[in-house]
Amino acid sequence: MAKRILDVIEYPDVGAEELVRRFPDSGPGDFRIGSQLIVREGQVAVFFRDGKALDVFGPGRHTLTTANIPLLVNLVRRVFSGNTPFTAEVYFVSTRDFIDQRWGTPEPITLRDEVLRMVRVRAHGTYSMQVAEPQMFVNQIVGARGYYSTKDVNDYLRSMIINRLTDLLGENVKSILDLPAMFEEISSAARARLVDDFAALGLSLKRLYILSVSPTEETSKAVDEAASMGAIGDMDRYMKYKAARAIGDAAQAPGGEAAGTAQMGMGLAAGMAAAKMITESMAPSQGQAQQPAAPAAAPADPVATLKTLKDLLDQGLISQAEYDAKKAEVLKRL
Repeated sequence: MAKRILDVIEYPDVGAEELVRRFPDSGPGDFRIGSQLIVREGQVAVFFRDGKALDVFGPGRHTLTTANIPLLVNLVRRVFSGNTPFTAEVYFVSTRDFIDQRWGTPEPITLRDEVLRMVRVRAHGTYSMQVAEPQMFVNQIVGARGYYSTKDVNDYLRSMIINRLTDLLGENVKSILDLPAMFEEISSAARARLVDDFAALGLSLKRLYILSVSPTEETSKAVDEAASMGAIGDMDRYMKYKAARAIGDAAQAPGGEAAGTAQMGMGLAAGMAAAKMITESMAPSQGQAQQPAAPAAAPADPVATLKTLKDLLDQGLISQAEYDAKKAEVLKRL
């Protein structure tokens, strides 16, 4: 069956994500010298024959002649009053701005942090781009495909953005606690580094925005812990805070009221023991100068001491024998 000679070449129905559409969809088309090429605003038409770009046409109506496609002089034999058809392909390239293109980190980025030592964060944002060099883009990226959309190139562009952004975060961010105030500066710096990467593909990076850099769940816990310690202010108060937390957790433990009371006592004892160990570790070593001894503390109130011993006995923290021995010592001092 003979091929239909194409006298009007146009592609009006451009999709929202469509970058390139070849005409015809498959194989070369038969065009005639004198055919009308209609290119709409936001489009560029690139003529190809035998794998070579013959010419690029901007928006408007163009009559195909050997004057505006000089390379056809050696490709078309002028017979039948110049109406001899020739085979070629036309690639309609969309040159509008493609906004709201998404990027994000598929895996967390690990960074050094002066406050938290090591953190893992996720980042995401948007960018906009445009096909700046249609002929280069078709030659290097699209090839012989009949259709090419933003989905086909987004994964590659996303990997470039994440690579440059990771370098910037590692070089300039001392702590993730400072990040919210640096989004604009980091976005501008990342765009400056990516301009050449996009240009090598025939693309132009118009805008790049960082919407969020958020810590992973483990890093968030470390941030919350650091915030708690900062609010407490000193180690002594911090240990008391931890002991109180342990008592609260123990009170909710299963096993009834008696078990809860025992757990509360053990939690308190553990907190007091930990605080004592830290205090002793911070005391001056034997080789250091000793500070003058503090005045001896006043004797403890015997009644209060006996009451404390009875509470410990009731909670099961000391045995009856220990209670009787300590009680006898207290009574001797009366």
